[in-house]
Amino acid sequence: MFVNSIDLQQFRNYEHLKLESFGPVNLLIGQNAQGKTNLAEAIFVLALTKSHRTSRDKELIRFGEERARLAAEVDKKYGTVNLELSLSQQGKKAKINGLEQRKLSDFVGALNVVMFAPEDLEIVKGTPGVRRRFLDMEIGQVAPGYLYHLQQYQKVLVQRNNLLKQLWGKDASAQTMLEIWNEQLAEHGVKIVKKRKQFIKKLQKWAETIHQGITGGGEVLRLAYLPSFSEAAEEDEAVLMDQFMIKLSQMKEQEIRRGTTLSGPHRDDLSFFINDREVQTYGSQGQQRTTALSLKLAEIELIHEEIGEYPVLLLDDVLSELDPFRQTQLIETFQSKVQTFITATGIESLNVDKLKDASIYHVHAGQVER
Repeated sequence: MFVNSIDLQQFRNYEHLKLESFGPVNLLIGQNAQGKTNLAEAIFVLALTKSHRTSRDKELIRFGEERARLAAEVDKKYGTVNLELSLSQQGKKAKINGLEQRKLSDFVGALNVVMFAPEDLEIVKGTPGVRRRFLDMEIGQVAPGYLYHLQQYQKVLVQRNNLLKQLWGKDASAQTMLEIWNEQLAEHGVKIVKKRKQFIKKLQKWAETIHQGITGGGEVLRLAYLPSFSEAAEEDEAVLMDQFMIKLSQMKEQEIRRGTTLSGPHRDDLSFFINDREVQTYGSQGQQRTTALSLKLAEIELIHEEIGEYPVLLLDDVLSELDPFRQTQLIETFQSKVQTFITATGIESLNVDKLKDASIYHVHAGQVER
């Protein structure tokens, strides 16, 4: 998978930018707040229809403008595709080769990316919400049906929480509607949990191998999925459905008192162990960074395994966060295999001996010069 060109209109601080003839490795060099991260973000948005930096789409539209447009030409193993995404107050419209997609989930997956940014170190040491977001974004790229069930689950969750807030002090007859929401919540919830379990099992295989390579075989990395209502190994949907419904029944009184849903994939977590010691709690900063790096490199291989081609790699100000050894590990992994976009404030922070053939773009005040 290879991004040939990108065309931005009224996106972030770019009034209009068109860049063509990208290389296998592309360095985007510029001081902070000049637009280099915005350029990497634009590629990410074209892949997932949402940003890794904000959940507010209007922040992606240039200040004072009403809409933004992003487009790219992407080479894939089956040919070239032209992608276009429009953002406005009315919502998003996505086109593949000029044909508007009925659902955004039909657009996601046309371009696959792996983003590695400093905040991704929080996957290991941050909150459960960060890890759930990591899972949702990566699974959504290789399994578009997952995004549908995730969206439906979140809609039902809002409705169920609203109902729970109204039920305090009401008699049993008022709780009939809760059973309906329970079934819908469980219907979509088990699809999410099953897919997460399958994804983590595959990610474990790649991450363990990569981590052993980085640490010279001295450490064994293990991932543990922590679902809120089932055994981590269980994947049978009928069994998961029963387990979820039982859990909702058990938690009903407590949920009514608190006015919120206390069990489900929105409460799940992911844990990491090195040599059977939990990395979040007991790992050194170096081990936490190596774990995050292993996960990102594993994502690249997992996507290749799932779709038959490598994703585009976006490294946003992350190489300067890694010591020379980990920089080398990362660079040697992607060179000659994955098209890569690297943002940095200066070349001096990078292992330039490993990046001899990179195309260099200087970014200043929304202008890009090769």
